Amino acid sequence: MKRNHLQENASDVDSETSTDASTSMADFTQLKAKENSQADSKFMQLKDKKTTDSGPDSLNGRTEDNPEASGLKSHVSVKSAIKETGSTRNSLLILLVVFLGSLGVLGVVYSSFPNLDEGEKQYVKVPRDIEDAKNLGRLLSRYKDKYYIEVLMGYLVVYIFLQTFAIPGSIFLSIISGFLYPFFIALPIVCMCSAVGATNCYFLSFLVGRKIVEKYFPERAANWKSHVDRHRQNLFNYILFLRITPFLPNWFINITSPVIDVPVSTFFFGTLFGVAPPSFVFVQAGTTLHKLTSTSEAWSLANVGLLAVFAVVALLPVAFKGRLRSKME
Repeated sequence: MKRNHLQENASDVDSETSTDASTSMADFTQLKAKENSQADSKFMQLKDKKTTDSGPDSLNGRTEDNPEASGLKSHVSVKSAIKETGSTRNSLLILLVVFLGSLGVLGVVYSSFPNLDEGEKQYVKVPRDIEDAKNLGRLLSRYKDKYYIEVLMGYLVVYIFLQTFAIPGSIFLSIISGFLYPFFIALPIVCMCSAVGATNCYFLSFLVGRKIVEKYFPERAANWKSHVDRHRQNLFNYILFLRITPFLPNWFINITSPVIDVPVSTFFFGTLFGVAPPSFVFVQAGTTLHKLTSTSEAWSLANVGLLAVFAVVALLPVAFKGRLRSKME
């Protein structure tokens, strides 16, 4: 009897334990389901907020109401400014490396020259005035016959170097060419050197100059771009006209042309033929180099009139084309 009583008590305890365990499990399941439901609800709210904030007003229209968005926008602006400054610095660094490499080439050319007297070495420099041009011209003329190739190569390299980096002095070299060589040789040399050097400057600007132009000449570049866009269909004649006339400096045309999408072929041939008329004037002046006292003496009334005629001729095809188009329409 006692054993049966103990078994009944054990059964009651097991039953109560099972009941309590079932109740606890049910409560735990309900609690877990409630927590999951709350978590899902919170996740959906965050997702809706993220979707809304990613719209077009997230950094603009709601900036005033959202300090975090305002801070993010300010951070992006500062980061962009730092990146732009770094890009400009890198462009200037690349330009410096190319310039130093070109100076090395000049050094090699100079080393190939014949041995000069101490008094003659002082004249081997980029001419800055007509007296420098006279001294350099007389020195090169003295060695030209015996060292024809060396003198010619030195002249070509220096001229192209000046044009590539927009360094003043090429006008005096044009005058010297007329002093050293016959006219029919001097003029093609000057035109080719001008075109090659200007095209080198074009490529340098294409590679590293865009940031420099946008930083230092934004208004002038934008103004010229508007002119180029208006003459896009007659761009060769327009470049030709600009090279003949002094309306824009040549260095400015060289560095901004790739930035405003002037094709390199149009740029090269427009320069090659466009510099011929003014080069004609300076080469012709070089034949009387020993008589010149300044470059202004090369600009006689006849020479100015000649340039004006060439400038008009450069625009004639454009005028005829426009007139023909208007008649056809």
